[in-house]
Parts: sequence; C-alpha cells; structure tokens
Amino acid sequence: MKVVIFCGGLGMRLREHSERLPKALAPVGYRPILWHLMRWYAHYGHRQFVLCLGYRGDAIKRYFLDYDETGSNDFVLNSGAVELLRRDLDDWEITFVDTGVEATLADRLRAVRDHLSDEEMFLANYADVLTDAPLDRLVSHFRSSGSTAGFLAVRPINYSFHVVRADDEGHVAGLDDIRAADLWINGGFFILRRELLDQLQPGEELVVEPFARLAAAGKLLAIRHSGFWAPMDTIKDMRNLEELYESGNPPWAVWQREADLA
Repeated sequence: MKVVIFCGGLGMRLREHSERLPKALAPVGYRPILWHLMRWYAHYGHRQFVLCLGYRGDAIKRYFLDYDETGSNDFVLNSGAVELLRRDLDDWEITFVDTGVEATLADRLRAVRDHLSDEEMFLANYADVLTDAPLDRLVSHFRSSGSTAGFLAVRPINYSFHVVRADDEGHVAGLDDIRAADLWINGGFFILRRELLDQLQPGEELVVEPFARLAAAGKLLAIRHSGFWAPMDTIKDMRNLEELYESGNPPWAVWQREADLA
C-alpha cells in the first residue's frame, strides 16, 4: 500500500527549529523524524510514499535529492570508492506534491488523490510522530472490520496533565493523572479506503467533518495501542526522542531490533 505523509505544517511549537526547516526534518540522531517514520513503514513492506508538502517543501525535496546513504549504513571505503554494506531507500519510491501551506489534511488528500488511483486501501500519517505499533496486525484488523477509515488510538502517557472530574457548577470530584486515566487520543496513524476520497469536501478537516460522518455510519475504527507512541510537538518532545535514540535501542526502530536478532 502507498503511504501518504502530511509534511506541510508550520510547526509553530518548534519555532526555534521550524524557522530554519520544516518540522518533518527535525533531527532524531543522524536522520530527520520523517526518515524514521518512513523507515518504520518500509520495514513492513510499504515503500511507496506520497509526501504532501507545504511549508519549506523545497528543503524536504533537497534532503532526499542529496541523500547520503553512509549516514545510517555500514560501508567500506577503498581507495576513495564507497561500497555500502546495507542500504536504506534504494527500493523506495517517493512522490513529492506541493499541497499548500494552509491546507487541511482533507484538502491535502484531495490534492494527491490522482496518485492513489490504483489503491483500494492506503496509509496516511502525520510527519512528526513515531510508534512501535505492529503495522501488519493493524492493517489486518482494519481490513477485516469493513470500516472506511481507521486510526491508531493511544494513551497520552508522555504528558503530565491532570484530568478534572467536576459537576456542571465546577465542584471538583477528583483530579486524575492523565497517565492513569482511561483516556485515548488520535495517534495520527491512519488506514483509509479510497472511497473516503469521494466523501471529502473542500475546506473540511479530516478528523472533524468526514470522521464524524463515518462514526455516525459505524464506519470509523479506533485501533488501540498501549505500546510506545510519541509526537514531536515541542522542544521537550524533541529532546525526549533524541535521548531514546542515544540509548542505542529506540523503541520505534523495530527494524533495528530484528536485525540484531538475525
């Protein structure tokens, strides 16, 4: 299946970084977060990508045009010649589409629909979030559900907010740590059927009007995942991902763990 990745946002909560580069290129180790996301998809056999570009789309194009395989692969240097012992994206197909800076997710999908004409189902994702979810099992579950759209539902355990329980007049009955509350949020990983594209109207936001219609029709599936999930919304999030990467065993790098077992 093809993978649509939304790379057009401004990333204002990462302002000190996004003034220079789009958030999709925010680094995690030697590679941008976008690369880690794409590598996760490639591990499960999904290597055809459609990047919905917007803010600083030129930087994303340039990154892949100038891509250096030696940054994340072993190689032999012999008399100035480089022999790669392993490769990343030699079998990746990446389509770059300018979908606008201010476009909604639904409008970005409408802008790339011609690139999905042969897909009965496709995957879609925010460019700034990582997970260790077993994608093959998620797709199998969605396929058998008969739903038109599905998304990864996760628990926001990376945050330290408290959920307030209060009556209509504001009298508080309790404060619950969000990590202990039975609260699930949209994790930004989508599995979609092509028929959804025919239902999108200009200016709509994917997870608002279209998803509301699907939910009312019983055609929207939330797939719960209790494992690792982390966004890059803030500088603190960026540092957290960097620390996990530097640990040598980042939880989202499922391809790395399986290679170690081989």
